[in-house]
Amino acid sequence: MEQRTPPGYGTGQAKPGLDPRDALDILDLRTARQRGQERGAAELASSTDAGPDVLHYLATHGGPATRAAVAANPVASAFTNRVLAIDDNEDVRAELAVKIARLMPGLSERESSHIFALTVETLECLARDADVRVRAILAEEIKSLDCIPKDIVLILARDLNSIVAGPILQYSPLLSDADLIEIIACGQVQEALAAIASRKPVSEAVSERLVQSLDVSAVAALLVNPDAAIRKEILDRIIDQAEEMHAWHLPLALRADLSARAVRRIASLVGASILERLAARNDLSDATRIHLNRELRARLAENPLAPDAVSPAEAVAAARYEGRLDGLFLEQAALAGSREMVIVALAQLANVTEQTVKKILAAGSAKPVVALVWHAHLSMRVAFKIQTFIMKLPTRDILPARGGVGFPLTKEEMRWHLNYFNIPA
Repeated sequence: MEQRTPPGYGTGQAKPGLDPRDALDILDLRTARQRGQERGAAELASSTDAGPDVLHYLATHGGPATRAAVAANPVASAFTNRVLAIDDNEDVRAELAVKIARLMPGLSERESSHIFALTVETLECLARDADVRVRAILAEEIKSLDCIPKDIVLILARDLNSIVAGPILQYSPLLSDADLIEIIACGQVQEALAAIASRKPVSEAVSERLVQSLDVSAVAALLVNPDAAIRKEILDRIIDQAEEMHAWHLPLALRADLSARAVRRIASLVGASILERLAARNDLSDATRIHLNRELRARLAENPLAPDAVSPAEAVAAARYEGRLDGLFLEQAALAGSREMVIVALAQLANVTEQTVKKILAAGSAKPVVALVWHAHLSMRVAFKIQTFIMKLPTRDILPARGGVGFPLTKEEMRWHLNYFNIPA
């Protein structure tokens, strides 16, 4: 009797390849595993000539490495992908998340409605995955796509973990102002507000709701975002509240669309160092510039030996705005022994919370710090400076660079340390 093919199985996503019977004659998986030859199965699973039926067999009978290879294989059928979406191995589902996201653009035009529906079902399954790493990978891959069903985007946007919700909230073109305002109103994840404030663009309505939240980081991010529209009345409200919010002083001074009246009001709030930046703007009238210079001279005359210091958050905000937030900035902060500056900068560069960076530094171990610096795409030299000048580890505990420049841990080791602190990598 002829065997029936499951819906979506072996159709629409692959060109004809190896005959399934021939392939399985070549590779008996049970024997391969007994002989420790899983590598051969994984190689076949990676082949774009294997054919969908062979790949499905490998996905349902292979070991973890084999199933992960099938999950990454673009010619695996929609039915096979759906099966792998509930695989018990996290690495398999992570590989699948990357692939499915990259298959989505134009899929509905290329494939049948049934295959498209199966693929969307797989996507939704991954968006609801129990493991935050899988959800975060998916969110990062689809954050800028406009071909993803909106209900799936909203699932990720409302995720309680900021490393999942953040990329979607900052970049997704599918979120309307109404969606963003609703998420702001829920206020379940404060880090999400800063992500919304960093969108390009941010409408006046969304900006107003962010200011109403009184979230310090979100308002600071809004102020330094040149694509955020802020009504004059809302900007005045921020200035009114800024006397007690020192983290807003520098972002306000850097804001491009300030009226002469707003510039003068800000000048009355900030210290000498920020006032100096304000006076250096090239969009000031002669009268305003004279006023600011007079204010600056008076401020320095009051306390010439102790001009106000910029807070770490302000310094990092300025560096980010000016394109200087990089490895060199972190090295200099570490050399200066500025622990708080390192925490704020590293959190932004690694896209993790400041609390997570604090936990890693407090652990007193070099390996997770090295892993976090690697995750932030910085050099091993930065990790060495942090170990030496911020953590002040004994020489015997410092992890030096491999060969003078390389990371001393394998990628697998670094991912393990990151996962320990719930950082997907």
